Amino acid sequence: MVENRPFLNLLTHLVLVLGVVIVAFPVYVAVIAMTHTETVLNTGAPLLPGGELFANLEKVWNFDPPGLPPFRVMVWNSTLMALIIMAGKIAISIVSAYAIVYFRFPFRVLAFWIIFITLMLPVEVRIIPTYEVVANLGMLNSYAGLTIPLIASATATFLFRQFFMTVPDELMEAARVDGAGPVKFFFDILLPLSRTNIAALCIILFIFGWVQYLWPLLVTTREEHFTLMMGVKQMAGAQEVDPQWNIIMTAAVLAMLPPVLIVILMQRLFVKGLVETEK
Repeated sequence: MVENRPFLNLLTHLVLVLGVVIVAFPVYVAVIAMTHTETVLNTGAPLLPGGELFANLEKVWNFDPPGLPPFRVMVWNSTLMALIIMAGKIAISIVSAYAIVYFRFPFRVLAFWIIFITLMLPVEVRIIPTYEVVANLGMLNSYAGLTIPLIASATATFLFRQFFMTVPDELMEAARVDGAGPVKFFFDILLPLSRTNIAALCIILFIFGWVQYLWPLLVTTREEHFTLMMGVKQMAGAQEVDPQWNIIMTAAVLAMLPPVLIVILMQRLFVKGLVETEK
């Protein structure tokens, strides 16, 4: 039985509010900064909105400084990279999980645990051998080099495996009696049942691909392949003159918008997919 203690409830809410303020305040400052001119921002950080929002949005969209591609090109590169990584991870992971759960082959459990153990080896740990492989294959300064090394996903494989293990065996037996082979069973039964899980993983994996900074920084030196994360960083730190903070903050806020909008619009599917995975 949970006791109703007003003091503890008040303390809990105060901690939550404090946490929200700490996390949201830098975002608020960035949003306010994108409504002011460069002159105002060079004198301090205003806390009240200004009237230069649309002017700054126009400047950012047409922004084309030396050493960086146009802003719209960086947006396109980040979007393409995120979509390819998302689609590739989903395709490989769902097929891998299907093979591990429904096919009997030697060392399949060992294969799963080897995949699972790679969760402890993020890109930053294996960055040097991965870069060497990409360089030897001639994939530097290409979309293939930006995306293919990041496509494999142990997390998605694990989540799909957990979901497939909740599917009743009677469903597979009924499909077999009706003459459905492994491919038909996968596409006609398992894939439709996995829609919410796929939707949840799409959100996670799109954001994973969108926010990549270190890997694109290593594998591309050509402006036409720069991503939005690389562009925002170079806007802030690679200028010999005073940074144009109104442009930088506007670009940073625009870079945050796609992940935020995806989470907000697909929140129900996201929660439902993760809950169903745990059944």
